[in-house]
Amino acid sequence: MGAPGGWRYRFFSASILVTPWTAGYIQAVHTGIDSVIVPFSRLAGLAAVAAAALPLAAQDTLPRRLPPVVTVTRDVRRSPLDLPFAISTTRPDSLVPGLTHTLVEQSLALLPGVTVANRTNPSQDTRVSVRGFGARSQFGARSIRILRDGMPLTLPDGQTPIDYLDLESVGRVEVIRGASAALYGNASGGVIDFRSIDPPAEPFAVQARSFNGGAGLQRYTALIGGSPAGFGVEGNIGRTKSTGYRDYSHQQLTNAFVRATRTLGKTDIAFIGMGLDMPLAENPGAITKAQADTAPWQADALSVQKKARKTVHQVQLGLSATQHFMGDGELFVQGYGGTRTLYNPLTFAVVGIDRRQSGGAVRLTLPWSIGSATNRFSVGADAQWLDDARKNWANCNAVATANASCPSLVSEKGVLSLDQSELVSNLGPYVRDEVQIGRLRATAGVRADQVRFELKDHYLADGRNDSGERTMHAVSPMLGVAARLSPLHSIYGNVGSAFETPTTTELGNHADGTAGINPDLKPQFSTTYEVGAKGLAMSRFQYDVSLFDIEVRDELIPFGIPGGAGRTYYRNAGRTRRRGAELSIGADIGPVTTTAVYTRSDFHFRDFLNAGVQYAGKIIPGIPVNQFQGIATWHLPKAYASVELVEKSRVYVNDANAAAAPAFAIVNARVGGVASFGKPWLSPVVGVQNAFDRKYISSVAVNAAGASVAATKFYEPGAGRLWYVGLSAATNPW
Repeated sequence: MGAPGGWRYRFFSASILVTPWTAGYIQAVHTGIDSVIVPFSRLAGLAAVAAAALPLAAQDTLPRRLPPVVTVTRDVRRSPLDLPFAISTTRPDSLVPGLTHTLVEQSLALLPGVTVANRTNPSQDTRVSVRGFGARSQFGARSIRILRDGMPLTLPDGQTPIDYLDLESVGRVEVIRGASAALYGNASGGVIDFRSIDPPAEPFAVQARSFNGGAGLQRYTALIGGSPAGFGVEGNIGRTKSTGYRDYSHQQLTNAFVRATRTLGKTDIAFIGMGLDMPLAENPGAITKAQADTAPWQADALSVQKKARKTVHQVQLGLSATQHFMGDGELFVQGYGGTRTLYNPLTFAVVGIDRRQSGGAVRLTLPWSIGSATNRFSVGADAQWLDDARKNWANCNAVATANASCPSLVSEKGVLSLDQSELVSNLGPYVRDEVQIGRLRATAGVRADQVRFELKDHYLADGRNDSGERTMHAVSPMLGVAARLSPLHSIYGNVGSAFETPTTTELGNHADGTAGINPDLKPQFSTTYEVGAKGLAMSRFQYDVSLFDIEVRDELIPFGIPGGAGRTYYRNAGRTRRRGAELSIGADIGPVTTTAVYTRSDFHFRDFLNAGVQYAGKIIPGIPVNQFQGIATWHLPKAYASVELVEKSRVYVNDANAAAAPAFAIVNARVGGVASFGKPWLSPVVGVQNAFDRKYISSVAVNAAGASVAATKFYEPGAGRLWYVGLSAATNPW
């Protein structure tokens, strides 16, 4: 019981026998290191038994590691050993085989510093946070820049709707943890880039996948891919239905993704298309602790009565071109845009949004050498635009008698209460320079962001005009140094600043009931100090360790008010401090691939006076202090078995630390195989989530309001034991 939250982690308590890796991979690691693959004591026994029981030849079936380069740094493909950032990469389907591709936490598993809280609520996106930033999000992802193959999905106000993020064709995930403002702007936590799998080498190939399981899961997907006549093409379309683990959490959606690439001379051209049609996603809401303890599958009665749910249609298209020259030089140009319509009955109103958004980017990288020093200078700019046409009506569901807000009970939409255009634009020019002298590499950069919010009020029947505008500015510098101690080891350090604006929703929600842009809510600013080490120890074990200290000013904090019907408002805290450690280690143990990740998050308020109460010293809610993830996958020539462990310490639900969701540990497992018949290929899988049917709280509604702590709806329970079966068939697997 040594660690806070009653947890003790022991990573090196077992003796592990490791077989040699191939010479080709060792040679590749001399130029870099990819995903961090880790041994851990809780699964070491399983791995050792498996290694002794199987012939070493089975190691040939182990999943291929990622190429030892990353692209998320907005530069020519670079080795993480040469970059002064905390960078992780992972290949989800290799490290965690048998995925259903329906849960974001599956694709973001085994990444240090990344916490995913599944709200078991299809109407509200899974909470994704990096170093705690993003844990406060009510809708979509916050505090993180999210990309798909380098195309931004994050809007200029910093919010990302991730319900349309298709996971079927994701081949790898790259993450920058920490202050990335000098690279991307308007984000405190970092950057996540979902990269597509490479298309098959054949001219044309097809694949079909199906999954059926508990909570009414039905998912059917068709995939195409190929490399005809110099093109690379991949795409998929999938249909998903689910009744959900909790009551009132039905979901129906169709999503699609396509990517086409072509190289003309020294120019790479890429087209990306994404689409979502979700006619139904019910909102079961959060519940009280007593309700979660007795019947965690139940829905909030008010959410059911008011028929809280959402309907979404979204399309986004992007086109980019990269011209290579002078070895490591390049000119990158990108443009993208899309539309989104949202119909969203909530407990306090019916919300409708028609969205148009677009953006573009340009970057020029110039390399040169002076004596023994090599230099790489980059200059670029990002621009984004957002136009939301928003309307609010009274929610007349469960209204027994007609009134001024609901004069007719035939329709669930009552009297119009808001009609406005919300316009957001962002311009962010930046420069960065890298200098390499021997084993030492220094990186310096600065970015200047301007984010402009404008509100045009079209509803003047209330006797006032809430039109207005606000512009927020920030200059974000960074400096980092990385040193190669040897071809297989490097250390690094950096200091950088980041800023984060409120979203349009956060600026528009006033606790006093007024409308317009909140003139008092300020952006938050953070300064990060970080050191770390990464490499390949004893030519066997990959490792990645980082320590950080983040000072935050004016942190944006959510809160509710009594009688607010679950609506969330925001205020600024004075100062907070986040100190943490992230550790990831890994190895192949005979035919067993093992991975473990530990994240320590010591996040506190330093100065936060609210309603006369000083919260200095309190733990920032919504984030576990300790988090451990581990997996062991046993590979046979034609089969695999995988067991996964997820542990989190308790999570406080409000700023006062008056209550907490308890610590939990769950186990997931999968067994699958491959059957080949010449070119045709079949792969069945049987899996179970939460194998021991533990009751646990997977997410909390931070600072929800209620008559008392016991009566407040803070808790969003995780799903119990859920079985599923899947089958994939392909002409040529990829």
